[in-house]
Amino acid sequence: MNAIELQHVSKKRKDFSIENMSFTVPTGYITGLIGPNGSGKTTTLHMLMDIIKADSGCIRLFGNPNEDATQKQRIGFVHDDLYMYEHFNIKKMKAFIAPLYNTWNEDVFQTYLQAFDLPLKKKLKTFSKGMKMKCSLLFALSHDPELIIMDEPTAGLDPVFRRELFGMLQQLMTETNRTILVSSHITSDLDRIADYVIFMNDGDLILNKSMDEISESFHIIKGRRQMIDADTKGLFSGIEITDVGFKALYEGDSNLFTDFGDDIVVEKATLEDIMFYLSKKRALGGMHHDAAYQA
Repeated sequence: MNAIELQHVSKKRKDFSIENMSFTVPTGYITGLIGPNGSGKTTTLHMLMDIIKADSGCIRLFGNPNEDATQKQRIGFVHDDLYMYEHFNIKKMKAFIAPLYNTWNEDVFQTYLQAFDLPLKKKLKTFSKGMKMKCSLLFALSHDPELIIMDEPTAGLDPVFRRELFGMLQQLMTETNRTILVSSHITSDLDRIADYVIFMNDGDLILNKSMDEISESFHIIKGRRQMIDADTKGLFSGIEITDVGFKALYEGDSNLFTDFGDDIVVEKATLEDIMFYLSKKRALGGMHHDAAYQA
């Protein structure tokens, strides 16, 4: 069973629209949701959580309609901001939140309270951005959710804690079969831990593949500028051309370039590479003969 299923979901917003979008999030894996700011990631997560309603289409969590309130017990949702009473402290917030969940686990709460080094009695309004995100994570994880949905969870966190956080999430997924959906613009974090990736741009679903498929399919190709002409440009999903050479995103079998020897460098594409080139391709309206851009 998939933890999340979207079928032909549409939502019209003031600055963009999501049209007829369908994707699944498999149970027991980490799925990354990536895309430029304003691409529809947060809107999609809010529709999943029934915070806002889709205009049309079907959203299911664990096989049930997402409007089913009992599904919320099974989900830990980490917002991109701290939606809590800022004049409360953590101790008072726990007294308010813990009774809402049948699965509240005090041992887990105490473990993460110490791991995140959060003060129990300091008012939330005095917390830094990073501390607020840790606090949101603390409460999301403390009721043993089966599905963890995170909207930019590393915003405001230092690189050391970011790495520790994603290591912890990977351990959670591996040891307890949790399903984790992470929206993040820091794609290097997801390069290390994601099993699947969903890429959105301007309300559209651009990519929905496993990391194994992405690793096999997407490559960065580098070579001399003179090797690029109208025909070779058409091979690539995006290309940068400088005075001395080119760098391009290629989707397909990289063995195509074997015969070029040392004249061509072939590298695995990162998620940042893919997001950059495919976003640029979309902005240019597709790769035509004049669609290459100068770096």
